[in-house]
Amino acid sequence: MDILIVTVLCAIGIALILAEIFLIPGFTITGIGGAGFTFAGVYYSFSSLGPTAGIITLIACLLAIGISFVYLVKSKALDGISLKTNIDSTVAPDAPADIKVGDAGISISRLNPMGKVRVNNITMEAKTLGDFVDENTEVEVLKVSSNQLIVKTK
Repeated sequence: MDILIVTVLCAIGIALILAEIFLIPGFTITGIGGAGFTFAGVYYSFSSLGPTAGIITLIACLLAIGISFVYLVKSKALDGISLKTNIDSTVAPDAPADIKVGDAGISISRLNPMGKVRVNNITMEAKTLGDFVDENTEVEVLKVSSNQLIVKTK
């Protein structure tokens, strides 16, 4: 009966430790409970079965945690819950070569103070220096950067 108690305590502890590592983010009560159950199983083994059985239980628990960890990392068992997102986007290119300071364009949306403008048949995000610009208003480019233009009404 003592061996069954030790086995159950250690199995619950190992399961909780692995759940803490793979399923539950952060350091939570699950990890503390897993360490507590495992420690209780090893302690019970030392106190009721003797020092030899206690050392064997300790080594077996450490090996079981290590082998289970390696197995779960290498297997496809956790693929269903793991995040595997690839980012295919890139950083915006440098300032468009076709747009220069002083070029004229038209606002596609209301600039309040940001919105969309079309300059030289290129649609870009634009920002004003505080003025509001209505849709379909002629604008002039004051500054060109990689992701937006600074414009004013013409």
